[in-house]
Amino acid sequence: MNFSTINWLAVVAAALSSFVIGGIWYSPLLFCNVWMRVAGLTQEHLKTGNKAKIFGMTAVFSLIMAMNLAMFLSGNKTTIAWGATAGFLAGIWTFCSIATLGLFELRNWTYIFINGLYSTIALTVMGLILGAWR
Repeated sequence: MNFSTINWLAVVAAALSSFVIGGIWYSPLLFCNVWMRVAGLTQEHLKTGNKAKIFGMTAVFSLIMAMNLAMFLSGNKTTIAWGATAGFLAGIWTFCSIATLGLFELRNWTYIFINGLYSTIALTVMGLILGAWR
């Protein structure tokens, strides 16, 4: 693997994009209330979480996902279309993983689709950014 072919600013931008998408996706504008209900969470329960740990580890995991996707897209023939397609395909993997875990946790399909579609959309946008910003 030749790391010099990776645009590290694009990796950071791709990782940050998942925060923006997640902020909108899990906001009251979209799925916050439904997600909280199907996940069995309350606002009070969410306030007890360690925000630094949650957001810090989320940043680390987002960077790892963006770096991993960038390694797959580091070839000379990568385009914006291939980047978005590769991100979408990676999103299908994560959707299936979320669905498998959700089924064993006896979660309902609403929970699975909210989380799985977020992952699919976030990875598609990551791939789009990585493909466009070569």
